[in-house]
Amino acid sequence: MTGISPDEILIWEWGVVRVNATLLWTWVVMAILVLGSWLATRRLSTGPDPSRAQILLETVVEAIRRQIEEITASAVDRYLAFVGTLFLYIGVSNLLGIVPGYLPPTASLSTTAALALCVMLAVPAYGIASSGWRDYLRRYVEPTVIMLPFNVIGELSRTLALAVRLFGNVMSSAKIVGVLLAVVPFFLPIVFRALGLLTGLIQAYIFAVLAMVYIAAGVRSQERTGSRTGGTDG
Repeated sequence: MTGISPDEILIWEWGVVRVNATLLWTWVVMAILVLGSWLATRRLSTGPDPSRAQILLETVVEAIRRQIEEITASAVDRYLAFVGTLFLYIGVSNLLGIVPGYLPPTASLSTTAALALCVMLAVPAYGIASSGWRDYLRRYVEPTVIMLPFNVIGELSRTLALAVRLFGNVMSSAKIVGVLLAVVPFFLPIVFRALGLLTGLIQAYIFAVLAMVYIAAGVRSQERTGSRTGGTDG
């Protein structure tokens, strides 16, 4: 089963309702994240001896905060929930690949496309929140209205690249392990599986960083546009 897209595996069907492995494992990952968050935060302490779960949680959150701060230089809390959720979801999805019978939802193009679509919608959402919808729409016709279709195509192609990059890396890793299991001794695929888990974390990091870069670039573009407009009007 290794290397097969989870979209191809039907788990349950009733009439027009179909649940494939992608949906099933997506719900499992979501449940793990929700339960893990509740367990890690139910007994938070400000004392000198926090629990190990709290230390781990604070380490992860602080690492994400530092990375966002390096990219944006400000407004860390504004982006933390969105970017942190992307990283944790993709990271946990890929790390669970060590569980026998599990197929990561990120090996499905539908999942990676949905994540990339979230990023595509977040860019204008943060841009509009930063400087208003007029300034945001103005960026698509700068420096001239002729650039409108090219700017729109650029946004769409960037989203497609995000989706395909994550899907290709996760799916190719699963296929390589599947081939090695069939042709080489058992210990070598284990090594590649361990490398695959590391690669999965790296892919989660890259996806989250790229999402933050796109958002920050959109917001900065709006801030520059707003400042130029303000200066001209004044």
